Amino acid sequence: MKISIASYAFHGLLAEGRMDVFGYLESVKYRYRLDTADLWSGTVGTTDAAYIRKVRQALDEKEMTVANYHIDGAQPWHPDPATREKNHQVLLVHLGVAEALKAQTVRIDFGGKDAAMSEEQCDVLVRRFKEYAKRAGDNGYRVGPETHFGPALVPENMARVYKAVNHPAYGILLHIGHWVDGREDEGDKLAAPWVMHTHVDAHVAATCLEAKMRLLLDAGYKGYWGVEHHSAKNEYSEVAWQLAEVQRVLARLRNP
Repeated sequence: MKISIASYAFHGLLAEGRMDVFGYLESVKYRYRLDTADLWSGTVGTTDAAYIRKVRQALDEKEMTVANYHIDGAQPWHPDPATREKNHQVLLVHLGVAEALKAQTVRIDFGGKDAAMSEEQCDVLVRRFKEYAKRAGDNGYRVGPETHFGPALVPENMARVYKAVNHPAYGILLHIGHWVDGREDEGDKLAAPWVMHTHVDAHVAATCLEAKMRLLLDAGYKGYWGVEHHSAKNEYSEVAWQLAEVQRVLARLRNP
């Protein structure tokens, strides 16, 4: 089964100093019996090349792959051009990290706080994501935004950028059901053919997991189901429950 656990699922333990990236890899491999990492940049904690080599070594020792590397703290869009350029340089460094970790997909958020997307904003996003998608394609991975916040929560915005970038290495990290209020099902259905990776939260696991997984599988999805927990409480147990739900539904879909 192609299942991963987003390292953000343990952000509470990280904040308490009870987990780091190496503890996360140990937990995924030996507690949850998975061979795939799903790395949040906050868990990795640095872009230092020597440290990243140690993470890569730990992955190799455990014979683990990296389904996704999701980047926080830098987005292509910002109203200030100088900040946009600074973020772009940071993102280039993070793409180097993703390549060193051999990530299969990379999430880069759009940026922007409002749901509306201006012409300038769209132009910047398309130009940058064309650049990132070309680099990703040349290096064997895919890149794209998550349905996370701001303009990325509006289905038309996602469609507009997707169609304009028009590159096979560009995709969507679908945080399932996470769109502007009232458009959750519509957004998932629209984006289903473009999805490169997923985040499955506790609400989805408890209410509509099978329907959402059927939707994506029917659209041809072949990527990983990324379990992500958000409460920062009882994370080991909560992740185990969400993981079991994903495993149960996948088994049911394989053997109806």
